[in-house]
Amino acid sequence: MNTLSRGIILFLGLILLWETLVITFSIPPYILPTPLEVFNSLFVHKNLLCSEAMTTITETLLGLILGILFGCATALCMVFFRPITLWLLPILLISQAIPTFAIAPLLVIWLGYGMSSKIATTVLMLFFPITSAFFDGLRRTDKGWLDLAKTMQAKKWRVFWYIRIPAALPSLASGMRVATAIAPIGAVVGEWVGASKGLGYLMLNSNERMQIDLMFAALITLIVFSLLLYFSVDKLLRKLIPWQIEA
Repeated sequence: MNTLSRGIILFLGLILLWETLVITFSIPPYILPTPLEVFNSLFVHKNLLCSEAMTTITETLLGLILGILFGCATALCMVFFRPITLWLLPILLISQAIPTFAIAPLLVIWLGYGMSSKIATTVLMLFFPITSAFFDGLRRTDKGWLDLAKTMQAKKWRVFWYIRIPAALPSLASGMRVATAIAPIGAVVGEWVGASKGLGYLMLNSNERMQIDLMFAALITLIVFSLLLYFSVDKLLRKLIPWQIEA
């Protein structure tokens, strides 16, 4: 049984469980709507959901790209310039230790209610997993390869470009998979704190108006996007880095 089949069975099982809970306990729609009501809301509000989803998708993708670029650049600086590591490592730990909800309001104040603050929130969430994964991969190059390169009198930049970076790419890929999974969360958290567009804003607004079916519809839209993004990136990484260990 492949991943798709297992996913479909799991999805249908969750829908059945959801419907059973609502019917068994007679849960009112303003607390938990039925799957049929949510799917009906998906159809009725499809234009609104698509419009709001485009905002969240844009914020997520830009945040993911910038997070990967900043993370990789930081990891390379830490490897090339060892003294900088002592200064950058505390920044990495601080970026992970501060809760996103604590810093997001400040980002909204500093960068405004537009996309910039949401992209910055996403980058902040992705910075640590990308940097730490790539840095760890660059430090753990197989010693036998380095000794062989030294025996062949390879130049330092060639060793770095042709041995250390390719050897570190599987670690970077793992960090990118983690970053891809949490990137939409960063965008939505930013939208919850302060926004006028996006799926996060729509969920918050729907909840305040007691439109729980629309809130669930927005949540399902976000889940579908997150899954598509993750599996697309995972497939791309498997093609670009064929020497990584397959699960």
